[in-house]
Amino acid sequence: MPERIGTIVIGGGQAGLSVSRELTQAGVEHTVLERGRVAETWRGRWDSFCLVTPNWSVQLPGHPYDGEDPDGFMPRDELVAYLERYAGAVEAPVREGVEVSSLRPHAGGGLELETSAGDIVASNVVLSTGAYQRPHRPAAAATFPGDLLQIGVESYRNPGELPAGPVLVVGSGQSGCQIAEELHEAGRDVFLACGRAGWSPRRIADRDLVWWLDAAGDFEDRVEDLPEPRARLVANVQASGHRGGHDLHYRTLQRMGVTLLGHFLAAEGGTVRFATDLGDSVAFGDQRNAKLMEGFRKTAARLGLPELDLPDPGPIDTDTPELVDLSGFGAVVFAGGFRPGYGSWVHCPGAFDELGFPVHREGASTVVGGLFFVGVHFLRKRKSSLLIGVGEDAAIVARQVAARQAA
Repeated sequence: MPERIGTIVIGGGQAGLSVSRELTQAGVEHTVLERGRVAETWRGRWDSFCLVTPNWSVQLPGHPYDGEDPDGFMPRDELVAYLERYAGAVEAPVREGVEVSSLRPHAGGGLELETSAGDIVASNVVLSTGAYQRPHRPAAAATFPGDLLQIGVESYRNPGELPAGPVLVVGSGQSGCQIAEELHEAGRDVFLACGRAGWSPRRIADRDLVWWLDAAGDFEDRVEDLPEPRARLVANVQASGHRGGHDLHYRTLQRMGVTLLGHFLAAEGGTVRFATDLGDSVAFGDQRNAKLMEGFRKTAARLGLPELDLPDPGPIDTDTPELVDLSGFGAVVFAGGFRPGYGSWVHCPGAFDELGFPVHREGASTVVGGLFFVGVHFLRKRKSSLLIGVGEDAAIVARQVAARQAA
């Protein structure tokens, strides 16, 4: 017979732990299932990984960041340690090492979970498995020669683990740019296949980019505020938290010696073909930057701050090669972002849209009773999956779970 538990939270990262804290506050008994250890996804990031958002923006419910470096950027291991402390502080009832392989409606009511520790039937399930679920690779990735090392960003650890030779990084969001910079600083020749991503200076009028985004209300954007739902998949603003935070975008990478390329198209034998669209990608980023700066100027005026003096970013060479010879290359690193991955294990027809995002209202599935979501990118707002905003959604979902249990 399956185990019966009233409320299950799947995932022991910032989303699941925030939900757990809010459920406890609401008097709802529950169990958190985590496939590995608390903060498992963060543990899998590369060795030098650090947050792009400053420490003061770590605002999990009940225990926001209270360390000695609010304007710094937590490296991977410090973030993991913080989340471990948070789990202890909120007394989250976490079962580590329990992987959920399948979730579907139960014939007798509720939801049935197949797990590595046996089957469970629950009245309520909160999926808090995070925004980084299914690594995205272009279909043409299969055209690379089989003897060339090809890894995703989730498998990259450090430059020393890659074979000798130049490295091609496919994907130019925050992770792709940061890895390209690290590889270049390690003495590698780096080629970066670029796509559409916004950029911004790290510091504007002596305040961090994230301060301006927060003050301007950008984190409050909802899906309906976007030009189209697919815009949820556009890369985050290019920036870095390393060395106290610094500018990192196409111009800075090109100036340091990284070879910028257009979109990756396909490999043919020992040659890789790229589109001639770097100029279009740069123009997209510049337009996004201009829109951000316009919003920041309005914010400065509203708050009575001095008018912003923003320097010109400088020129960039967009005349890039269409073909690159792979001879001597050591590796390809795919950094094309992540997509929702619920469809591979959540067997609830109609519960997800064409992009794989939940069909919901305020985090509660409108298709499956008792199914909830927290930590999804743009679940309710732009900040829904971020350390600055996940607590807001956690509280809303916890109240709904409590009301459903009471009813």
